This record gives sequence, structure tokens and C-alpha cells, in this order.
Amino acid sequence: MLLVFDIGNTNITVGLFDDDVNQKSAKKVWRISSLLHKTTDEYGITLLDMFHYSGMDAGAVKFCAAASVVPSLNPAFAELAKRYFGCEMFFINSNNCAGIELLVKNPKEVGADRIANTAAAFLLFGGESIVVDFGTATTFDCISVDGKYLGGTIALGPYTASQALSLKTAQLPHVEMKKAQKAIGTSTVDCIQAGLFFGYIGLIKEILLRIKKEMPVKHIIATGGLAYLITPEIKEIEAIYPGLTLYGIKAIWEKSNTQKL
Repeated sequence: MLLVFDIGNTNITVGLFDDDVNQKSAKKVWRISSLLHKTTDEYGITLLDMFHYSGMDAGAVKFCAAASVVPSLNPAFAELAKRYFGCEMFFINSNNCAGIELLVKNPKEVGADRIANTAAAFLLFGGESIVVDFGTATTFDCISVDGKYLGGTIALGPYTASQALSLKTAQLPHVEMKKAQKAIGTSTVDCIQAGLFFGYIGLIKEILLRIKKEMPVKHIIATGGLAYLITPEIKEIEAIYPGLTLYGIKAIWEKSNTQKL
């Protein structure tokens, strides 16, 4: 089996794939917090516990692959793959991405998760696509008709915006991102939630509108933790695919390796 890691700034999403090369969704998905101070053993024991309580056999894992946007965590996860699963961690980067062309000024700047999203979106939906990924940042990844990465847009994620608002103001609390019922709030929490919810709908619609003026677009796909909350309000989005990044990691690993699962 293949164990894949989407290592983000807020969460680490872990997906387990079996030996079916046509498998497009992980058979099991776990999420753990990204904590810089945690050791290899702490992450490893957490994973083994997850395997155990899910009834999965950790000993069946033969390969590990990761898309990481937190470089400081890479050594811990490289060691985790060796110590707990007896293999080398395959890290996606601009030089290790199964030949995906990155048509940007500096390919090394492209996040590994965005490379994985590009691979997955092209395989699942085809070219002339946009992936909107709702994470710590909200990213828009643009994919050409022949599967090349064209670039995109990066904005604050809703959770990050809410956190920044509470940190930079004396009286505004950090609130949960949730669907607002109306734009005119009658409490501080209502006001913030309305601003976040409707503000992000407007942000996404405006960026999509401008991207569509710069490239032909056939498919718009959403992924990430808040996709289900916001995208029902945006008719331009064709599908929500929560496991998109995990599948992209798997797809790039398969193209880059001749070893069998």
C-alpha cells in the first residue's frame, strides 16, 4: 500500500491507497494538526494509533509520498517513513513532479500541493481547468489544455483572515467560519461571520471572473476544508473533490516510480 501525506500549515491530511492503480480516492483518510515542535516518534505513534483504531495494517504500507508546504517538517516525515514504514519518503517538488511543466517565472516557488492539484485535476477533469483550494491560504491553480501549470492566485484563507482580525484588534474575537444568514449582523460575531462568508464568496467570484478573461476555462473544481461551506453559493464551480490533493500525490508518485505497490 501507499501512504500519502498532504503536509499543510494548519493540518496534515494522510491518505491510504491500496494496490489498485485505478483507485482515485483514498480508502482511508486521517487528519492531524501541523505542529512544528512534534517529534518523528510523536507523529509516528499517532499514525500507528490511527491505523490500529481503524482496523488497518500499518505493516502493509510499502511506500510513502508527500506534498509538503512546511519545509521544517520534512526531515521529521522523511525519518518517519524510514523508521515506521521501512521506506524512503518521496517528496513532490518542481524537479520531482513526473514531468508536469510549470510555466511560471520561478518553478521552485510553486507549492507541492499545487503541483499535486494540477496532476489530479488534469487526470480527472481534463485541461483548461481551475482548482480552488480552501486551506490556510485560498489558492487558484490554472491548468492548460495539455495539463501544464499556468500559475494562479493566492489569497488569505477564511480561517487565517479570522485569526488575523482577532490578533490585530483589541475587541474583535476569533470566530468560527460558518454560513451567514444575512449581511447585516446584530452582534459582533454575526458581523464578522457575515464579512467572512459573503466576503469570500465575492472574492472567489471576482478572481474566477478575471481568470476566465485571461484563459479559456472548461472546469472549475473545489477542494480543501471549507469547500463544502462556500462553494454551494458559487454556481461556476462544477465539483467539490475533497481528496484531490491526495490523489494528485498518488498519481505523481506512480508516474515517477516503477516499483509496484
